[in-house]
Amino acid sequence: MEKSRIERLNELARKAKSGSLTSSELAERDKLRKEYIEAFRANLKATLDNTVIVDANGNRRSLRKDN
Repeated sequence: MEKSRIERLNELARKAKSGSLTSSELAERDKLRKEYIEAFRANLKATLDNTVIVDANGNRRSLRKDN
C-alpha cells in the first residue's frame, strides 16, 4: 500500500476521533481500511511462507502446511 494512502487513512482516523466525518469520508475510510488489511495479510503470508524452523539436529522445515 502506498505511503500517501496510509497517511490519508491516518488523517481520516484522526478526524473521526473528533466526530466530524462526512458520509463520503466514512466510505473512503472503510475502503482504505480494507486495502490496508489486505496488504497486511499478504505481507504476513509472504513472511510466513519464507520462514523456516531449524530443530536441534539442524533440520530445516518450512511453516507451510503440506496438503
